[in-house]
Amino acid sequence: MRSELFGTLPDGSPVHRWTLERAGVRVRVLTYGGIVQSARVPDRSGRMASVALGFEELAGYLAHPGPYFGAVVGRYANRIAGGAFEVDGRAYRLARNNGPNALHGGERGFDKHVWDAEPADGHGVRLSRVSPDGEEGYPGRLAVSVTYTLDETGALRIAYEATTDAPTVVNLTNHTYWNLAGAGTGTALGHELRIAASRITPVDGDGIPTGEYADVAGTRCDFRAAREVGPGFDHNYVLDKGVTAEPVEVAGLSDPVSGRVLTVSTTEPGLQLYTADHFAADLPFAPGGGVALETQHFPDSPNRPRFPGTELRPGGVYASETVYGFSSR
Repeated sequence: MRSELFGTLPDGSPVHRWTLERAGVRVRVLTYGGIVQSARVPDRSGRMASVALGFEELAGYLAHPGPYFGAVVGRYANRIAGGAFEVDGRAYRLARNNGPNALHGGERGFDKHVWDAEPADGHGVRLSRVSPDGEEGYPGRLAVSVTYTLDETGALRIAYEATTDAPTVVNLTNHTYWNLAGAGTGTALGHELRIAASRITPVDGDGIPTGEYADVAGTRCDFRAAREVGPGFDHNYVLDKGVTAEPVEVAGLSDPVSGRVLTVSTTEPGLQLYTADHFAADLPFAPGGGVALETQHFPDSPNRPRFPGTELRPGGVYASETVYGFSSR
């Protein structure tokens, strides 16, 4: 494990890159946004390639913040309707950075801050920052950490933890786009995908859940058995396992050509499947060039009592863990 200077922000803040290596896997993480810059893994013939979309230089991330390449997303991942919610009867207003809604923490969410970093467990890095009370409209001083670790199998474990001094809402995820043929090689559409979810949360025209659950049976959203993933997905899947104390495997993505396989295990109740159909023409990645599998609580949960809760209160601890496993066949 090693750290090196990766670049400098316009305000002079240094950004460092941490390299984690174990069991034939190399993952690089930036202190800017907690970004997973690359994840280099072997195919069935032992050929190495990064399967995570990212940029070679810091300027790429600054020029293209919208896709959230590889970043930690917070304070609240996904959308909150109307950029507003209530806690204990008190209303809070957020930046509306996605049409009428708040998205991925606001105009300057966790993905656009430099995090403190320190070694963790010999094979990882622990990133931390304090989100002050009122940042992007969210209440409470939130002390948050995200620890990236490679385990003995080479799996990437992401552990999130947060505490607050006032009632607030928290929903953190990682926004890596995966292309198991290799980042920048073309489309990831055609990869085979399975998701252990019998339902999704249908949304309105602004991407906000209606509050209902819809069965996937008989629809193009049904990935309970592995099949090719096509374009047009930006859906939250209601994982059959629900919230769990330990990560449970919920999804698998495979590339028949390279033989690379990605598995996703999580404690979270939801998984957002996004096929990146809207990548801009000036990006080095084609539309559909990566598949995002974002483990999360559901969009707009603060305004949907039927959904699993996302409130965090003083004395409590937000804890979430997701594991991305790599193999080939």
